[in-house]
Amino acid sequence: MLFVGIYSANAQTNPAILNWLQNTSGILGSHYVSGNSTAIQDADSANVKTVLYSANWVYVRANGIPSYVTGPFLDGNPSLATTQNAIFKLSLNPVQNTGSATATNGGNIGLFINGVALFDYRDGVAWNTTTNALCGGPGNPPCPGGPTASQSWNRDAIPAEKAGFDCSKGHPAMGNYHHHQNPSAFDLDLNVISTICNLYDADGLYAIDSTQHAPLIGFAYDGFPIYGAYGYYNTTGSGGIVRIKSGYQLRNITTRTVWADGTNVPDGPVVSATYPLGYFREDYEFVSHPADPDYLDVHNGRFCVTPEYPNGIYCYFATVDANWNSAYPYVVGPAFYGVNTGVKVTAIAEPVTVYVPSSSGISVNDSEKINISIFPNPATELVAIQYNGLNLENIYISLFDIAGKLIKETIIYQGSTIAFFDTKTLYSGEYLIKLKKGGEVVTKKLLIQK
Repeated sequence: MLFVGIYSANAQTNPAILNWLQNTSGILGSHYVSGNSTAIQDADSANVKTVLYSANWVYVRANGIPSYVTGPFLDGNPSLATTQNAIFKLSLNPVQNTGSATATNGGNIGLFINGVALFDYRDGVAWNTTTNALCGGPGNPPCPGGPTASQSWNRDAIPAEKAGFDCSKGHPAMGNYHHHQNPSAFDLDLNVISTICNLYDADGLYAIDSTQHAPLIGFAYDGFPIYGAYGYYNTTGSGGIVRIKSGYQLRNITTRTVWADGTNVPDGPVVSATYPLGYFREDYEFVSHPADPDYLDVHNGRFCVTPEYPNGIYCYFATVDANWNSAYPYVVGPAFYGVNTGVKVTAIAEPVTVYVPSSSGISVNDSEKINISIFPNPATELVAIQYNGLNLENIYISLFDIAGKLIKETIIYQGSTIAFFDTKTLYSGEYLIKLKKGGEVVTKKLLIQK
């Protein structure tokens, strides 16, 4: 591998170079196993290891392991999140595909800023219209034509595999941990649709904040950025902060005989409790909203101004509904807006520069304050410290009694959002929680009542 230099944070201004969560403090991954609510620390480095770039490409070296706890996966998935030791090559100069749109595919279609893979809606299972049964995926016979062949009715992973997602809405495919959807924890949604967080406390890449423009959370394989669930109403960066909405909606159907465009296809199963509306991708239709700039196009994106791109760029959004539950097509798809040039490589075949983040560990200017919630407060046996938004660097947390004696310490790691203190052995009374992030220090009161 050739290097032409090592540059600091001010050497480049392309957000596709600056915004990766580089692990500069030795953060390791961890996981839960079924029946044990104590996380097991792994030996693999979390988040991104190295960022390198040339004039046209950024190379991201990562294990595919997040700093938040992964697992367990309670649908019988035998895998754990295991290191991918991968190099991802993404365009620094993404362009619109002016020809026929390229459909997203099974496997990696993008990369979150912590080096974790993005998959599209699918899980490799479809409806075999000859046998009138599911095909593909674990436990099912192969689909006609093989795993990459197009089928008339393709299963949507979000409803079908909900039981196998961990608290962070992710799971592994043969060790490759990934998200199909908005990577914010189930228990942070306004309507909580999974109980997995009840025993296995974890979090996610970020916490949704309806008052702020969502953070930049990743890049699709066509090089265009991915944002969280909220943005400016107008594409010009004005109009206030709103939830950015998918242009897709469920069709008003009871039988599956034609697609939304009227194409007559072999019949799928009738809509039922077993195969509810939304179980297959083809249950959705796209409705254009030209008068509403907060609705997205057929690719789940729009051209707009964001904090990182003041001149505007095409952006994808991790869409959610009014309850913050994931909304189809979830992140990118069902086809890319841009030319799909992203790829995993085994080596870098051109001269590149190593990008070194600033000494604080933040690759871009971070003007936000330590925005945290402490709950419950008053507390009895356990207190949670929740960071609201995307945490770009480690937050060091100390618990003191009112006399100033240090009781406990913990960390909200870069790329995660939550930490806990066990307070079962503490006496009733007033305590202080001190949070340190970079050069900023914040102190909050905590009341223990028993």
